[in-house]
Amino acid sequence: MGVLDAAGIGALAALCRAENVALVVMEASGGYERTAFLLLWELGVACALANPRQVRHFADAMGFLEKTDRIDAAVIAHYAETRQLAALPPPKAAQLRLSALMTRLSQVTSDLTVQRQRRSAVRGDQQSVASLDEVIALLKRQSSTLAGEIASMIDDDPLWACLNQAFRSIKGVADRTVARLMAELPEIGRISNKAIAKLAGLAPIANDSGKRSGPRPVRGGRRGPRGILFLVAAIAAKHDPHLAAFKQRLQSQGKPKMVVRIALARKLLVILNAKARDARREFEYAT
Repeated sequence: MGVLDAAGIGALAALCRAENVALVVMEASGGYERTAFLLLWELGVACALANPRQVRHFADAMGFLEKTDRIDAAVIAHYAETRQLAALPPPKAAQLRLSALMTRLSQVTSDLTVQRQRRSAVRGDQQSVASLDEVIALLKRQSSTLAGEIASMIDDDPLWACLNQAFRSIKGVADRTVARLMAELPEIGRISNKAIAKLAGLAPIANDSGKRSGPRPVRGGRRGPRGILFLVAAIAAKHDPHLAAFKQRLQSQGKPKMVVRIALARKLLVILNAKARDARREFEYAT
């Protein structure tokens, strides 16, 4: 096709229907795939997303060192068939909006931190101070507006409101944590503890060979939820007796600080996943 616009995607959908294509698979390329993914689903063509790093490793393993559009398409198709990728329906409009608002709030928060650091470093020049104060005031207004819109979205959705109440029963879990989990980890409460830990990059990866039992690192996963779980788990462990006892047990075993930190975050996620599962069941029963 060559053109990533509505007309080009429509022509692709027509071709897929004419050729009886069961599934269109594309790499998750940082957002560039989003338009095609959503529009193809709207046009009745089932789609799935593939991890580009995994596809590249697969290509290397199959001996495809070259990289062209034709080779990439063949590799993605072979990868999808081998992995038996299933269709991945797009998120609902509310989920997409919540994710977009949360992404923007994170950007504004990061920008606000930078501007405050610059403000503290300014010495003597009042014009620079005034300029920075103006930018900081603007960012604070935007942050407040975005946070309010996110809170309203969660309050207005019956299921999200139910999940919000369940999550906040843990002391230390506040509105920003709830919003990030709902925006970036919508599978919470729908999948197993092991699966949710892997999605968040908090699942230990086996590293054994023969009689050797190596350290089990964590890697991959979604950075946003993992980062906030690290912070919140440290706070929750000061108030929740079960998390506090778990932390004390790990420390008494001489576990390194980073191991304790990861284990606490994973434990908190497992608790949140269980609460979300119960909340979803109660919501479905009530409705």
